Amino acid sequence: MAQWLFKEEPTCYSFADLQRDGAATWDGVTNALAQKHLRAVKPGDRVFFYHTGSEKAVVGIMEVTAGPTPAANDETGKLVAVTLKPVRKLKHPVTLAAIKADEAFGGWELVRIARLSVMPVSAEQWKKIEEMSEAG
Repeated sequence: MAQWLFKEEPTCYSFADLQRDGAATWDGVTNALAQKHLRAVKPGDRVFFYHTGSEKAVVGIMEVTAGPTPAANDETGKLVAVTLKPVRKLKHPVTLAAIKADEAFGGWELVRIARLSVMPVSAEQWKKIEEMSEAG
């Protein structure tokens, strides 16, 4: 099972929206590197939900329920989408500022490539984010 982080503007679609809906198709990803990552996602993978915009924080955990399929809104046939369900809201959001302040995250795409919307999360990074959420 791999682990990922997906970003979304909460005014467009928030973790609370996902919890209300029970599932969602993650599409609209056009960046080539983000699409490469999205193509590697498999059912059962865990995903951090990251709110962009003014919030800039990891807020919840999702699970992939259906792997990459052609994105319905893509006429070129090049883009893929995945389906996710909510697992749980984090006890406390983990802000980008807190992540940047920790040297352990220095090489992570979240810190290095600010506009990347889909990225892998190592087991160590996942554990650290969970610990930071529990600590508040």
